Amino acid sequence: MERITTRNATFQQWEALLGNRAKRHRTGRFLVQGVRPLTLALRYRWPVEALIFDLDRPLSRWAADTLRASRAPQYGMAGELMAELGEKESAPPELLAVLATPPDDLGRIEPPVEEAFLGLVFDRPTSPGNLGSIIRSADAFGAHGVLVSGHAADPYDPKCVRASTGSLFALPTVRVPSSAEVLDWVAFHRGQGTPIRLVGTDEHGEADIGEFDLTGPTLLAIGNETSGLSQAWREACDSLVRIPIGGAASSLNAANAASVVLYEAARQRRAGR
Repeated sequence: MERITTRNATFQQWEALLGNRAKRHRTGRFLVQGVRPLTLALRYRWPVEALIFDLDRPLSRWAADTLRASRAPQYGMAGELMAELGEKESAPPELLAVLATPPDDLGRIEPPVEEAFLGLVFDRPTSPGNLGSIIRSADAFGAHGVLVSGHAADPYDPKCVRASTGSLFALPTVRVPSSAEVLDWVAFHRGQGTPIRLVGTDEHGEADIGEFDLTGPTLLAIGNETSGLSQAWREACDSLVRIPIGGAASSLNAANAASVVLYEAARQRRAGR
C-alpha cells in the first residue's frame, strides 16, 4: 500500500482524468466513486487499475471488504486530496477506483437468442448528465446496449458515470464515429437472421409511439438535445415515431424522450408475453 499525502505526480495523473477527456482517452482510464457504481463495476468484472481510500477516517465495512477482496494496487490518500478527486469538499468519498475503459467494439452488443433485441443509439449528445440518465433508463427498461454516435459527450466523464448510477457497468455502452458503422452492424445481424428495425424519434414522426409496434428486434434512435436527429440518421431509420405531448412544451428533454420510448417498448413486450 502506498500513501499519498501531497499533490504528487500520481495524484496529478488521476486528477487529470476528471476534466481532461483527451487524457481519459489516451490512457484508457477513468475515475469512479460511490457504493453502487463501484459495487456494480466489481460485480461485472471491470478491470481495476487502482483503489484509493481515505487515510483520515475509519472505513465502512463495505469499503474495508472491497479493499480486502481486491488484488488491485491500493493507495491511502489524505482526506483533503480525496475531496479534490471526489469533487465533493463537504463529503469526500471514502473509496475511489481507477478503472480501465473497455474497447469501443460493437461486438460487445450481441442480440439475444431468447428475446427480441432492444437497443438505443444517442446521436451526438452534448450533456454527460443526459447521456448517463439515458444509460440508466436503458438498463432499467431492459435494453441490451447503448450506442453513442458522432462527436458526443464522453460516457466516462464523471458526470455521466454519476448520472448512470452504476448502469454504465451493467449495460454495454459503445462509442461509434457515425451512423455508417451502426448500419453495417445492423446489416450483419439482419444477415444472421435478426431483423433489427431502426426506429427514430421525431416530433413530426409518422405515428404516435403508443401505436407503433416495438415488440420485434428494435434499435431506437434519439437525437441531439438541440437539433434532434441528424439528416444521416433520419435517412438511416426505417421509421420515425413521435411522442404526443400537450401543454406549452414544444418538445421533451432528450433523456426524458428516451425514457418514454424505452418504457413503451418494455410495456409492449410485457403485454405481449
